[in-house]
Amino acid sequence: MKIGTLLVDDEALGRERLRTLLAAEPDVEIVGECADGPAAVSAIGKQKPGLVFLDIQMPGMDGFDVLQALGAKKLPAVVFVTAYDEHALRAFDARALDYVLKPASRARLRQALERVREQIASHASDAPLRDLLASRPRRIGVRTGERTVYVAVEEIDWVEAAGNYVILHAGKESHIQRETLGALEAELPPEYFLRVSRSAVVNLRRVKELQAVAPGEHVAILHGGRKLAITRGLREVEERLRFA
Repeated sequence: MKIGTLLVDDEALGRERLRTLLAAEPDVEIVGECADGPAAVSAIGKQKPGLVFLDIQMPGMDGFDVLQALGAKKLPAVVFVTAYDEHALRAFDARALDYVLKPASRARLRQALERVREQIASHASDAPLRDLLASRPRRIGVRTGERTVYVAVEEIDWVEAAGNYVILHAGKESHIQRETLGALEAELPPEYFLRVSRSAVVNLRRVKELQAVAPGEHVAILHGGRKLAITRGLREVEERLRFA
């Protein structure tokens, strides 16, 4: 059985090296190459490869962002490829099957492929990542005096940073929580929530449209009419909206 394989690296030389080494593996069939995260999300959704060699450091949308964008959909086996070993712990926390340092050697790549073959044979290549995403909380507890109000994450329209606090906007209600935006963002389901600026995380399912307000400047308009400035790459936001 051929393993449909997607190569994701913003450097052409990195993709070329992988392509050359993988040519010696008779059960590996390269089905595509991507040079950025949004293209990888789209290609994985359309082509459904069995294996992805995924670069971590890419401009705009890194390898971890790609996995978050895919969310709980059926995921391929993932082998991270990077020039830096500082991401190793986080890669295995994300349940990648392996972590290969650049420039990859033939022996190291074959070792990674053996792990992939074992995992694919057991029909469980996407289970660890799926379990990780499923473990995220479905409600956020907001403490107010002696009370704790639980807000369902699907009811949150957007989250606003306010110093060491965040404001959860859910319909006509707003809830203030003593927490940084970055910390709360890590708790929210990545398949539905995206940080569109330094001060705002939006529920992608609440976005009605994107609108240009000036050359190179855009806003996201929510169903309730709220407009949020977008400082993140527009292409990435558009791609994420397609899959939310």
